[in-house]
Amino acid sequence: MSRRTTSVIAALAAVPLFVALAGCATASSDAGSDDGGSTENEVVKVGIVGKGDAQWEPFVEAAAEEGITVELVDFGSYEQPNPALTEGEVDLNQFQHIVYLAEYNEASGSDLTPIGSTAIYPLGLYSTKYDDVKDIQKGETVAVPDDASNQARSLNVLQQAGLVELKSGGTPYSDLADVDTEKSKVQVKALEAALTPTSLPDVAAAIINNDFVKDAGLTFEDALATDDIEDPNALPYVNVFAARAEDADNETYLKLVEIFQTDEAVQKGLAESSGGTALSLQTPVKDLVDSLKKVQKEAAENK
Repeated sequence: MSRRTTSVIAALAAVPLFVALAGCATASSDAGSDDGGSTENEVVKVGIVGKGDAQWEPFVEAAAEEGITVELVDFGSYEQPNPALTEGEVDLNQFQHIVYLAEYNEASGSDLTPIGSTAIYPLGLYSTKYDDVKDIQKGETVAVPDDASNQARSLNVLQQAGLVELKSGGTPYSDLADVDTEKSKVQVKALEAALTPTSLPDVAAAIINNDFVKDAGLTFEDALATDDIEDPNALPYVNVFAARAEDADNETYLKLVEIFQTDEAVQKGLAESSGGTALSLQTPVKDLVDSLKKVQKEAAENK
């Protein structure tokens, strides 16, 4: 496995990690049959990381009202839910964005696919010197995390904010070498992610992972800029429900996605568990699949 692949799998960008006891699962039976029949009394096992998150209890309850029994299988780390899905130990999982899924598929030879979006957790640019990104002066320095996954995403945020221009146009594999220094407004300095908050007195601004925002005495509302969800470069960071390719059209699974996206109690829980950072999305599945194919191709090229 390449350094970049390891970095992405080791650090799911900007999504807090809530460690829970690893769950054990066995394959469910007859969930979402292809004959289009009723979903009554069907059992669907969903792999997650963080069963205590506030969205999951109302999700299970809302599914039960539709005749679907959801069994949450709680894993202790992000490395576990995808292999469990590949092996049929769970029917779906929901914990990752498209970049992470693409890296897993490319590294393992699997064909897991997104069947619906949940939310994006915007990555923010913060400053103690400026209140508006437009006030940052030409030639000043902006700090970004130095790990591959967060650095690429950070550079895309800076490009969306008009602070840098990337030679490639921006990809999930951009790094400092991709910055067109002549066309960029600011210089970019890479630091360990945990150090970007403490760098604020010495730089014009810094990209700070969500995990470190509160510890820096900031609020998410203080961000000068975040991912522009309308920008195609933000799409790979949308979190998704994933299924095996042969289950992409399973009516029961698609119903569960709809419940997650539209149930008020589920959405309230999602906002609560994310500290208000999650932006709920109902991205067309075709766009998610197209993004996965593109990122997976880029992952192969960047091995």
